[in-house]
Amino acid sequence: MNLPDAIGPASNTPSPAGKRETLTRLLREARRAFADKGLADARVDDIARAAGVSKQLVYHYFGSKEHLFASVLDASAQELLADLLTLELDSLAPADALRVLLGHLFDQYRTDPDLSALAQESFRRHQHHAAHVNRFTGLVPTLVHLTERILQRGVAAGEFRPVPDARLFIAAAALLVTGGFTSRYVVSTMTGFDSAAPEGMETWRGYAIDFALAALLTQPRPDGRSV
Repeated sequence: MNLPDAIGPASNTPSPAGKRETLTRLLREARRAFADKGLADARVDDIARAAGVSKQLVYHYFGSKEHLFASVLDASAQELLADLLTLELDSLAPADALRVLLGHLFDQYRTDPDLSALAQESFRRHQHHAAHVNRFTGLVPTLVHLTERILQRGVAAGEFRPVPDARLFIAAAALLVTGGFTSRYVVSTMTGFDSAAPEGMETWRGYAIDFALAALLTQPRPDGRSV
């Protein structure tokens, strides 16, 4: 694959490590641009300039701005799931394991402000490109399986009611937990507090996790604590 001389050594063909580093820079700068300006207003020229490459190289690798955006979403989904899978959950009681899982999902959005903007932009894009399938679709079964293991342990211990479909539970729980970020206006308007402000985040985090667990527990927890 021939690349412009400007991004590599004298050879037109960069090393695999050089190509990975270039792609990492491109995706990082594209992520910032899409989160800040959205797909429509982000400019490939600006992304290329920030990454220190030519606009032609961006099109060479990704073909179009839309495909670049899809790659950004793919990379973000991969990172989020990989991070969730590092959690040590099997040694925890089922309710505590779910609290940790959902709390960590919330904290991913809290510590990365760009995530909510990318998620909202992704929702808008998929409404108009229903046929497009990104990498998240292929990652979902792993997250469902992780959740299903916790639910099965909870049922076996008599702690949870049986759940007919783990996919429904994790979808509803994830939407609830991240809703303070992805639907900030709706949540803030209906609750009367800013769900993206520090105090509002803590309030929504605790309530959302407790609400999700309440759908499962055979008996309410006496302490009502959140992770």
